[in-house]
Amino acid sequence: MLLAARDLIAGYLPGIDILNGINLELNDGELVGIIGPNGAGKSTLLKAMFGLVDVRSGTVELRGEAITSLPAHALVAKGVGYVPQRQNIFASLTVEENLRMGLYLRPKLWTERRAYVAELFPRLGERAKQRAGFLSGGERQMLAMARALMMEPSVLLLDEPSAGLSPLLQDLVFERVREIADSGVSVVMVEQNASRCLQICDRGYVLDQGTNAYTDTGQALLEDPNVIALYLGTLGRN
Repeated sequence: MLLAARDLIAGYLPGIDILNGINLELNDGELVGIIGPNGAGKSTLLKAMFGLVDVRSGTVELRGEAITSLPAHALVAKGVGYVPQRQNIFASLTVEENLRMGLYLRPKLWTERRAYVAELFPRLGERAKQRAGFLSGGERQMLAMARALMMEPSVLLLDEPSAGLSPLLQDLVFERVREIADSGVSVVMVEQNASRCLQICDRGYVLDQGTNAYTDTGQALLEDPNVIALYLGTLGRN
């Protein structure tokens, strides 16, 4: 087991829990999708695993080691990358400067890691000297993922990577996420485009009101009548 969240209870305000005993497991090289209605706790789960939300009970483990509530820089050093939905790039810096920021803990790996992300995201290589604020929405999302990959993480946590993008750009993002997982980086992806998420993930979790409602392979969840009736109809079937 690479990453595990066990019986997590967490929230933003005292006495108000958003997560109510959630469990999640991630294996090496696996792409896990998290879907569910608004307010289900999807993004909160990612933030709790990355130490950005107060965990009141339960544990987060990386290869059996407790990492619950460690600060972000310590998690990055241990191989956990996180891409938030918003404010995930430095708009005033160039593409190259953004990538260097992602490697601030291990600057000597610049040449090696830059070549890796340039192969995965060729457009970023072409725009290395361009200010990130002038990139398109899709390019910004690619840059955010590329920066998180600079530290060669074993785990990548993605929060709504397709949010606000056109269907064409959404497809491109999903293709790149699948390629990242196929390259050996295990991915946990929160996604509002439920059907598309389940199409590409190895396993999926359906959250509802801060608890695990369903979990199975992505394909099985796509074909589950209860999931279709209760969730996919309202979460979009693209």
